[in-house]
Amino acid sequence: MALLIWQDDLNTGIEVIDHQHMRIVEMLNHLHVAQKSLERMAVAEVIDELVDYTMSHFAFEEELMEEAGYPFCAAHKRVHEVFGKRVSEYRLRFQAGEDVTDELRNMLSRWLFNHIRGDDKAYAEQVKRHLNQFAREHEEGSWLGRTLKRLFN
Repeated sequence: MALLIWQDDLNTGIEVIDHQHMRIVEMLNHLHVAQKSLERMAVAEVIDELVDYTMSHFAFEEELMEEAGYPFCAAHKRVHEVFGKRVSEYRLRFQAGEDVTDELRNMLSRWLFNHIRGDDKAYAEQVKRHLNQFAREHEEGSWLGRTLKRLFN
């Protein structure tokens, strides 16, 4: 399998989420490179980092959806939970000595791209509206906003 390339149709329009997704794709590519090095410890480190980062991303994403009042947040969270269990099983298999790297990388890349294009795009507009409203409400009223306006206007 070749290195993964970020595609524009994966952008949600939420900058912080898009950067996190890009980071996960970058880690999937690191997994490929680590596998080619034939260094089991390098592969183990990338798998651990990938799983930990992905779970942190899920928690962040779920918090954004909840704050925005996304009506399908519970269902989205359940998808994340099922996926987390699946990835944890791969990690356990790897730790038991099985070479799951190709299988894991293929599954992760397919799942991630499909998840972003479907489930994540579904919440994007509502979360963007919420973030934009939050920014507008705090732009003028915050100490930083007032200071920046005074200094640069």
